[in-house]
Amino acid sequence: MGKFTGDSKKLLEYVGGRENIAAVSHCVTRMRFVLNDPSKADTEAIESLSSAKGTFTQAGQFQVIIGNEVSTFYNDFAEVAGIEGVSKEAVKKAAMQNQTLIQRIMSSLAEIFAPLIPAIIVGGLILGFRNIIGEIALFDGGTKTLTQISVFWAGINSFLWLIGEAVFHFLPVCIVWSITKKMGTTQALGIVLGITLVSPQLLNAYSVATTAAAEIPKWNFGLFQVDMIGYQAQVLPAVLAGFTLVYLERFFRKICPAMISMIVVPFCSLLISVAVAHGILGPIGWKIGAVISDCVNAGLTSPFKGVFAGIFGFFYAPLVITGLHHMSNAIDLQLIADFGGTTLWPMIALSNIAQGSAVLAMILLQKNDAKAKEVSVPACISCYLGVTEPAMFGVNLKYGFPFICGMAGSAVGAVLSVVSGIKANAIGVGGIPGILSIQPQYMGLFAAAMGLVILIPFCLTYAIGRKKGIGGGLENQNEASRENRSEAGHEASREEGKDSASQPIRELKAYVSGEVIPMEDIPDQVFASRALGDGVAIKPEDGVLRAPADAMVAVVMEESLHACGLVLDNGMELLLHIGLDTVEMKGDGFRAFVKPGDRVRAGEELIAFDREKIAGAGHSDMVIMVLTNSGNSGAISWQTGRRVRALADTVARID
Repeated sequence: MGKFTGDSKKLLEYVGGRENIAAVSHCVTRMRFVLNDPSKADTEAIESLSSAKGTFTQAGQFQVIIGNEVSTFYNDFAEVAGIEGVSKEAVKKAAMQNQTLIQRIMSSLAEIFAPLIPAIIVGGLILGFRNIIGEIALFDGGTKTLTQISVFWAGINSFLWLIGEAVFHFLPVCIVWSITKKMGTTQALGIVLGITLVSPQLLNAYSVATTAAAEIPKWNFGLFQVDMIGYQAQVLPAVLAGFTLVYLERFFRKICPAMISMIVVPFCSLLISVAVAHGILGPIGWKIGAVISDCVNAGLTSPFKGVFAGIFGFFYAPLVITGLHHMSNAIDLQLIADFGGTTLWPMIALSNIAQGSAVLAMILLQKNDAKAKEVSVPACISCYLGVTEPAMFGVNLKYGFPFICGMAGSAVGAVLSVVSGIKANAIGVGGIPGILSIQPQYMGLFAAAMGLVILIPFCLTYAIGRKKGIGGGLENQNEASRENRSEAGHEASREEGKDSASQPIRELKAYVSGEVIPMEDIPDQVFASRALGDGVAIKPEDGVLRAPADAMVAVVMEESLHACGLVLDNGMELLLHIGLDTVEMKGDGFRAFVKPGDRVRAGEELIAFDREKIAGAGHSDMVIMVLTNSGNSGAISWQTGRRVRALADTVARID
């Protein structure tokens, strides 16, 4: 009988029995179920199990948090349930049955664009920089840009096109390649198809809106003609073309004899998909764009312009996904010609800012997740400079709710902009620098609208993210980094930590971020009197307790999880205690990432705690470090009366 056999039997019952499980696997800390009927899962009963730390549903998977012993639990569960486990990829595939059509589309888009994120981020940053030096008139009384007065900066601007704008010009090539890679078909064919969408023989997509229909070049086949139009920076035509190629290749591979498949399959698949892309999918895309342009023009001139503005502001970001937003340029240019300014471009600039503000909230939520910030920080910068693709595809669409929050903020800002009559003198400068293209009499109003589209998406995203537990110190904080770290790698890092045992310990790092206070200021007589030993306390600003130095985990409070003991390499023994009287919470709101006997390095996560739950239970969340045994250390000086950052600052120096 296994250690978790009893809880495994109960869990099987609580998830609805064997017949309700479509698939099951596990990761580093969680059991991952795909349930045929998720409503049959009794979450309250599951969370009452002594081995379960909590539950949540994500991407169609019902996940039960077990902790570091999840592999043992999984083995016992598999034996009790009589279920053969599957890979995480198989579980992800099975989980699609519990997703709506919209969720499936968003999930597919995210997987297609994930490999493209690094290039999109680079392109976004460079295009944003080029906007500043080449589009904003800051010199000679506001009449010339930096590139117009400097040969050097003009050269820089031209050179950076190779890296920046070229990323988006040839984006269809990357998209079709990514689709073929995701779907398991021939990637080289995808690259060739993508190149045909952006060939220099075609009329550039950026020029289509300003080119008369009679001047658009055509392929003349006698009975019919096909417009020779490129799809630079277009997403929807590339996606449709890519999936057309995929399914054609699968079809021909299925019906074609193996001896001639090397010739027939690629030839027929590529030829037909290129013809369909240019003859059917492309024109459909442009037709959709034309309809949208007509609606925008009518909306801007109607008595219901405020309603239109809200709708346009809300849905502009999804238009960027499809690439149809380029059609707005023609409307903008016509408005400038007819009325001496455009009311459309300010809404677009505000939408850029709104999506960037949602990313800014994600940066704050994930401030301890270095891997997430590698994407979110540069994406936020490029978004505020007017290029939204890195933010949307790299962050907001990945999580879903930040994208919607950005759309909501954009809608509010758009209403204020249009109702106030805010006009821009020119187009092309988006994001925060967009204020420089606004007519002077409207700059104050535009600044107010900017404030709204910064505040609303930021607050909404942050509030929803905290509710979902993102960055709050719970199980899903740093989820990707913890899941992707194998047990072998984890053990290797601990073995590396042993090598530092011979090095003397000279300092103790901040174990949470916050204000450091001396022991005598702790509102608890036992700690304040130093009955347990000397130390410090920190009023925390985050929810993760980390190791202050390399150490061995001696004890973790098994039921309450509110404290743990460490033995350092120099013999020092530390007690780390989260909150006052939090033992009464019996582990509610706490998650342990280590167990007794584990080797940890300075900064490694020990316990996560929910500050809101602690406050809701009426307790202080002050985190206390007590030196219970000084070991072989020298004199210790405690650094109090200042704010510290976890991992970065010191709370004690050892002589």
